[in-house]
Amino acid sequence: MTADIAIGAAGLRKSYRGRSAVAGVDLAVRRGECFALLGPNGAGKTTTVEILAGHRGRDAGEVQVLGVDPARGGRAWRARIGIVLQRVNDLPELTVREAVHHLARYYPRPRRPEEVIELVGLGARRDARTRELSGGQRRRLDVALGIVGGPELLFLDEPTTGFDPQARRQFWELVETLRSGGTTILLTTHYLDEAERLADRVGVIVRGSLAAVDSPVGLGGRSSAQAVVRWRGPDGPRTETTDQPAALVHQLFGRYGELPELTVSRPTLEDTYLAMIGASAEAGNEHRGPTTSEYRSDGQGERGRRAR
Repeated sequence: MTADIAIGAAGLRKSYRGRSAVAGVDLAVRRGECFALLGPNGAGKTTTVEILAGHRGRDAGEVQVLGVDPARGGRAWRARIGIVLQRVNDLPELTVREAVHHLARYYPRPRRPEEVIELVGLGARRDARTRELSGGQRRRLDVALGIVGGPELLFLDEPTTGFDPQARRQFWELVETLRSGGTTILLTTHYLDEAERLADRVGVIVRGSLAAVDSPVGLGGRSSAQAVVRWRGPDGPRTETTDQPAALVHQLFGRYGELPELTVSRPTLEDTYLAMIGASAEAGNEHRGPTTSEYRSDGQGERGRRAR
């Protein structure tokens, strides 16, 4: 563990009733970066986050978070981290203002509660009771409670679930502001555009293990993958795959002069992600039955894909 590593895990394992949820995860998250964990439902993302945040014990492995083993982290250590888990249903009778102000008192150097309420977009609902909030508004309150302590490290487990597209983009701006201020962020999400926008690096976790770790652009060799060039020539639509798209486009311009409907594309993060979880599912099906992987790749809703 070096000083520039905020989260380090080696051989992390956790099982429930003999079934492995986390199967030997090795992970290093640098201080100041935003790291996104991607993976289908049941892949082990939430269990991993809960272990790293000290909310759940592990069966095996070594873990250091801000230089401390989470299993032994005391009050001072907990004051340095913020957590937004998937499901929180506490404080039903408190107003938004009361909940944020109340939690702020537990931290030695909290952010200003009223500023936090505005940051998460709940200024107009500050006097509403928690039980009166919509699902998306409750999620914004969860985020407010996670950041009011001014954490060095912030765990965000699917934080924008229930947000409309505009609210999601406002939240992205908040995450970018926190990161630019030096906060380390570990994010789990099903939204691939969210990971591509926010993450410095992404890890794909499948069946409890990390299948790959890289930048969003470099994951799965995206940056060096062959490009597909499409254009409309004199004889109709044409397509060509090449390692040197710029050279090909230059040749085409020299040959035709104009290239209607010209596009150059490489594999998207969605393409790469689906290929990874599909390959893992196929390997796993030698021992188990098929599974369904659900993901979200845009801000407009959920789509299911089968990985068999």
